[in-house]
Amino acid sequence: MVTILINIKELIQVRERNIKKVSGKDMAILPTIKNAFLAIENERIIDYGTMDKIPSYQSAMLIDCKGKMVFPSWCDSHTHIVYAGNREQEFVDRINGLTYEEIANRGGGILNSAKKLQQTSEEELYEQSSKRLKEIISLGTGAVEIKSGYGLTVEAELKMLRVIRKLKETFSLPIKATFLGAHAFPSEYKENKEAYIDLIINEMLPQIGKEHLADFIDAFCETGYFSVEQTERVIDAGKKYGLVPKIHVNQFTSIGGLQASVAKGALSVDHLEIMTESDIDALKGSDTMPVALPSCSYFLSIPYTPARDIINADLPLALATDYNPGSTPSGNMNFVVSTACIKMKMTPEEAINAATINGAYAMDLSDEVGSITKGKKANFFITKEIPSYGYLPYSFGSNVIESVYLNGKRI
Repeated sequence: MVTILINIKELIQVRERNIKKVSGKDMAILPTIKNAFLAIENERIIDYGTMDKIPSYQSAMLIDCKGKMVFPSWCDSHTHIVYAGNREQEFVDRINGLTYEEIANRGGGILNSAKKLQQTSEEELYEQSSKRLKEIISLGTGAVEIKSGYGLTVEAELKMLRVIRKLKETFSLPIKATFLGAHAFPSEYKENKEAYIDLIINEMLPQIGKEHLADFIDAFCETGYFSVEQTERVIDAGKKYGLVPKIHVNQFTSIGGLQASVAKGALSVDHLEIMTESDIDALKGSDTMPVALPSCSYFLSIPYTPARDIINADLPLALATDYNPGSTPSGNMNFVVSTACIKMKMTPEEAINAATINGAYAMDLSDEVGSITKGKKANFFITKEIPSYGYLPYSFGSNVIESVYLNGKRI
């Protein structure tokens, strides 16, 4: 049966199929249709337009959206939502003056999460992670990337990726898996870092490839974590198993990781809080999507990605949550969009483009989600009655979403 949303106050992000991402000045353009209808059949968008041109369908189910807006689901291209427990004590430690790096040097941070995860069963890890996934779906996310990286042993990394696979099998939104074994060096490898790189390449990756557990490969390329050379080794090894690079770079320092990632054909480079002119130049003419994580900057009180410099360089930009227990314990893409407007001086149009169509590109999901497009998945949300789409980022403390649909079905 065809389902038709009628009397939509404004249908947001209406695109033709050949548009995969938007860049530079085009990010300020958000195509919409006022007083619109949206038709769905067999989990896909089949038609849209103005109400005066609505076709007649036999036995269609009608959903009246008078006064409400319809957005394509948010596309969150960078998360770590498979983790065990929480790190609220480190939150208090930072309030009391310790830095992220100082906490990590005391055995906190990623190593703290890894210890908890190693002691948690696969079943319990799935239960904790599925609750978080349900929460972000209710907040409008309709496609998500999830990373490993809190295991740091062969067994625990595989456990994380198997949990992601189970989430893929259980939930009806597109989920992409990223192998992030190169997230931090385990304590026992502090004095022999090359041995841990060898473990990733010679033991973790072959098993991941054998079980087809990941789509992408990642590394935390940063001072005190993985060097540019080590990151390049990990990327090259992942490529042998068909894993496309999506790399953490420039969170605290600019050390050349962005240039190396672009040269290696990375689908995205993520964080980018610290950007030099040469970093921006390296992105020009590439197919690599820059990804900003503003709620991480908010939570850690570190600089925000210089969105205006990136967009003014005629580059694209995507937004994602970085949902994780240490630096961003939130998967709320609505807050991300608001924070990008408030702190990064992005316009609502730019932020919505960054959180939908460009986010889809950063997960290689451009053909499936990210816009209201004929043939794409009917993944969208209906707002409450709101005056304009700019009201969504403006009302940063409110949830303006009334209902969420995945594959044309209300969740």
